[in-house]
Amino acid sequence: MKKLIKLLFIFGSTLWLSAQKSPNVLYILSDDQAWTDYGFMGHPQIKTPHLDKLANESVLFERGYVPTALCRPSLVTLVNGQYAHKHGVTGNDPSPKNYSPKDGKNYNQKRAKLISYLDKFDTLPKLLGEKGYLSHQSGKWWEGNFKHGGFTHGMTRGFPKSGGRHGDDGLKIGREGLQAIEEFVDHTMEEKKPFFLWYGVFLPHTPHNPPERLLKPYRDMGLPLPIAKYYANCTWFDETCGQLIDILEERNLRDDTLIVYVTDNGWINRTDKSAYAPRSKQTPYEGGIRTPIMFSWPNGKLKNGTRKDVVSSIDLFPTVLAATRARTPEALPGLNLLENLKTEKPIKRKGIFGESFAHDIADIENPEDSLLFRWTIEGNWKLLLTYDGEVNRYKTTHPREEKRPQLFNLLKDPKEENNLAEQNPDVVAKLVAKIDNWWPVKERKVVKNWD
Repeated sequence: MKKLIKLLFIFGSTLWLSAQKSPNVLYILSDDQAWTDYGFMGHPQIKTPHLDKLANESVLFERGYVPTALCRPSLVTLVNGQYAHKHGVTGNDPSPKNYSPKDGKNYNQKRAKLISYLDKFDTLPKLLGEKGYLSHQSGKWWEGNFKHGGFTHGMTRGFPKSGGRHGDDGLKIGREGLQAIEEFVDHTMEEKKPFFLWYGVFLPHTPHNPPERLLKPYRDMGLPLPIAKYYANCTWFDETCGQLIDILEERNLRDDTLIVYVTDNGWINRTDKSAYAPRSKQTPYEGGIRTPIMFSWPNGKLKNGTRKDVVSSIDLFPTVLAATRARTPEALPGLNLLENLKTEKPIKRKGIFGESFAHDIADIENPEDSLLFRWTIEGNWKLLLTYDGEVNRYKTTHPREEKRPQLFNLLKDPKEENNLAEQNPDVVAKLVAKIDNWWPVKERKVVKNWD
């Protein structure tokens, strides 16, 4: 009798799964935005009504993180679910010091080799393509033509085409409307195919040149002009997100679409010009790596609400593969969060990990040559370990004045002003061991251990 009940359960579950429609998937990827800079995150001035509404219709992780606070490696992590030291794209460009652009042939060969690293692992567009998905790339895409990585449709022509460093035609999306996405969605409906949309919009990234209608309200607040422009760019980005969701709703696709939201890396705007402040973009401090992460899927029956769990963008890849029932590669470093999204069960992981590398890659075959930090967050604690990787450009971004371990209690000290490592050697030792177990590096790379 027990065997019969079990067989009936399996049969019923199989019928239920086969009846479920694979969801469309939309990635909304903000570019250079602080984790605080949304209405739903409590910002007192920045207006983001469309994302506020989306947050209210989502599972929202306020303590989300990206493993690397630089756009290109962060985006590659999103597309293949691997850490930067593993996928090999640790910076934005080969170092012009070590690979001189004046030697165009050699420099271009190194850039092409870096692009080829995307072939080392399965990508999300490729895996979804095996399930019959059509996919569209827009916005930032550093890895050559949109087809490289498995997209069936897209905007970026890619290196070595003119302007192909990080997006070319793709960077027009949002700033110049959403026609390409609208046409793609209509095409998928005609083909009766599910779709994957990569909306890697170049906002609120510089240039901070918002429409005057969006800038004026912030100027009227008496804010410094660079701050007003950045705030208005955040609102401009939010406006495009509303237009994007409207495309789905007008076609009755919203309920069947899983929307995933994350920022590629953080940003804190300076008051004197449109540039990032210390401890933000490129750095492993909260201003560089923290981001809200959202999942919204009405037909997936997620248990919407704000979660206290610490999650990483490394988790998006296995979670989306689970939600679409696509093939999932073995030994992924991220966690499938789908059960948590549906039930609110605690995430079975104590901490997350990350790494920082220089903007320019000193040796594209040896990530450690550009390594600046390894870090982990577990509970309230965050530990940063500093390394002597080569920095070519952006030296002022990485002063590395504190060469010993840095330990912060994030709940009591979110601005990371008080280094508690000396007072908590046991915590430091425990977290160092976990970092070493996650990714061992050569001992000579450590700048200085705590004395």
